Amino acid sequence: MGKGCCRAGGEEQPVQRAGCQVVQGAGEPARSAGYWWSGLPADAVQIDGVNVATPESNQAADAARAASGAERVWVQMRDGRIGAVARGEVEVPVAVAPVLLPGLVDLQINGFAGFDPNSPDVTPETLVGMARALWTTGVTSFCPTITTQSFDHMVRSVRAVAQACAADVQVNRSILGVHLEGPYVSGEDGPRGAHPAEWVRDPDWDEFQRLQEAAEGRIRIVTLAPERAGAVQFIRKLVNSGVLVSIGHTAAGSEQIRAAIDAGATLSTHLGNGAHGHIRRHPNYIWDQLAADELVAGIIVDGHHLPAAVVKVFWRAKGPERLYLVSDAVAIAGLPPGRYVALGQQVELTASGRVNLLGTEYLAGSALELRQAVLNFMRFTGVGLAQAWALASTRPLALLLGQDEDITGEALFHLGARADLVLADANELRQGRVKVLAVVLGGEVVYQASAPTPEL
Repeated sequence: MGKGCCRAGGEEQPVQRAGCQVVQGAGEPARSAGYWWSGLPADAVQIDGVNVATPESNQAADAARAASGAERVWVQMRDGRIGAVARGEVEVPVAVAPVLLPGLVDLQINGFAGFDPNSPDVTPETLVGMARALWTTGVTSFCPTITTQSFDHMVRSVRAVAQACAADVQVNRSILGVHLEGPYVSGEDGPRGAHPAEWVRDPDWDEFQRLQEAAEGRIRIVTLAPERAGAVQFIRKLVNSGVLVSIGHTAAGSEQIRAAIDAGATLSTHLGNGAHGHIRRHPNYIWDQLAADELVAGIIVDGHHLPAAVVKVFWRAKGPERLYLVSDAVAIAGLPPGRYVALGQQVELTASGRVNLLGTEYLAGSALELRQAVLNFMRFTGVGLAQAWALASTRPLALLLGQDEDITGEALFHLGARADLVLADANELRQGRVKVLAVVLGGEVVYQASAPTPEL
């Protein structure tokens, strides 16, 4: 392929290329300084002149690629999906072209930027505000995570999610479903974590059906402890109804974990956390889940929940197909250090970013942004940007939407893929920071930086 040409649909086509922008189609060729695209459909959105991280790249290669600006990708989106792709070399490299990445996907997030879906005062606007705040950090899709409380309290939370989705098309696309973390978890100190003991209870299918009705069928993941009475039968019913089951906040023995897996459990919730401070060296419920190939494990990589060495061991044991990153953020994420109420309890956010139950050493969620989890994971394990980013984007997306969405790097741009994308500043990535320039959700630009934003 010669310089000055790019390949689209199997044929080389001449394209003038320079700069980078997000352009709304207007029926006529789009023109601006140094930009031109012929025949841009009126209902299309195009991202022009960006770099792309590939699955084969490592940290050094990622930086060199971003710095060279020698290759570009042009992505056209229609009906919320990738509609056309062109790629090629540029005659005059533009080092400042941003890097195009899949939108981040957070399957476990309890709140963000002061928006708390677990608050007794939750409204649909809470979820709308939470979604829009997350877009600015590169998160395009998420599962609001509703934790252990009274039945009426949990009904208010899941109903607010459903109402927000009904009221706002973009929020409806952004919210993949509800993650119900509890109330069917261990009652023991340690495994219970920050879940209030008075509301922890055994699985109740009638109760779950009423919660699912209030959520209008949007509960997609349930975290539970398999040692609770009736848990195995409950797991089978959840799986048969299309709900993913995740083992978490558990003190289960090996046989109980195996029974849960055989009943259809496929995930582990924040593996290595929601556990006793001291456990038997082996066997124990962490080793059992780590060894189970049937389980895909979510982990919190904030430097507080898991030491770097543990993250590296989990990565080596699970690999790219059986691991994904979550934030487990609570509503105070993004707020200054201090004492707050989160998940219905008094907590303290320290200057180091750790969230504790007030007066204890027990973690109560995190203040982590998912883009920072990616950077931490790269630092702890030595993997490159594309592979680490996939663990927080395409991999979790595939868990909820099916293997057709399990795409990374260049494969992201196959025709028909979800058009949920992040444009990040290439120069900032070379410095180990993620600065979000723009976010595309379902082919629509939902966020575009207009002023300096916090960099991680």
